[in-house]
Amino acid sequence: MKIIGTMRAQDRDGGVVRVEDVYETSVDDLWQACTSPDRLARWIAVVTGDVVVGGEVHAVFTSTWSGPVRIDACDAPSHLLLTMEPGTDDETQVEAWLTAEGSRTRLVVEERGLPAGALPAYGAGWQAHLEDLGRSMDVAGPVHADSWSEHEPASAWHGRWTELTPHYRDARATEDCFRSPSVGEVGMTRVCSCPLRYLT
Repeated sequence: MKIIGTMRAQDRDGGVVRVEDVYETSVDDLWQACTSPDRLARWIAVVTGDVVVGGEVHAVFTSTWSGPVRIDACDAPSHLLLTMEPGTDDETQVEAWLTAEGSRTRLVVEERGLPAGALPAYGAGWQAHLEDLGRSMDVAGPVHADSWSEHEPASAWHGRWTELTPHYRDARATEDCFRSPSVGEVGMTRVCSCPLRYLT
C-alpha cells in the first residue's frame, strides 16, 4: 500500500497532515482543477459562494464534511491558503502549493490544526482525495458516479478511505513506538499521513 502523506505534531493537542503527488498535466490545468468550482465538483467538493480572496464559500466534501471556507490567499497558479470553519473551535488551515516539474506538476497539500488523535483518519482522507484528483485528470470528468451530501459520502471515496485508514493507523503506531522514551529520540521523520471530515 503506497502512502503519500506525512504527519507531525503541531502543539500538545493538535497536528498536521501533509500529502503530495505528481500529476501528468500543466501547472495551469492543475490550478484550475484545485480552484474552479466546476472542476472541484469532479473530485472533491461542491463549492458555492464568493470565490475571491477574503471571500467565504460553502463546501460539501465527498467525505460528508460541510461548512464555511474562507479564502485567505489565492496566488495563481502556485499557492492557495484556506481557513476551514473560521472562528470556531474546529478551525483548521489548508494550504496548497503547485510546482511545475517539466510537463508534470507537483501538488502538496497541508492541513494544520487537526485533532492529534484523528491524524491517521485525516491523512487517509486526503490521500483518497488526491487519488480522486488524479482520476479526474485521467477521465477529464467526474470520478464519482453517485452523488454525495453532508449526510452521505461518495461511495468510492468512502471505500478508499476505509481501505487506507488502517495503514495510516499502523504507521502512526510505528512512529509512536520509535518516539517512545523507552526507545529514545531517533530523529525519525514522522510518517503517516483537507476534510469528518474523515470519521464517517
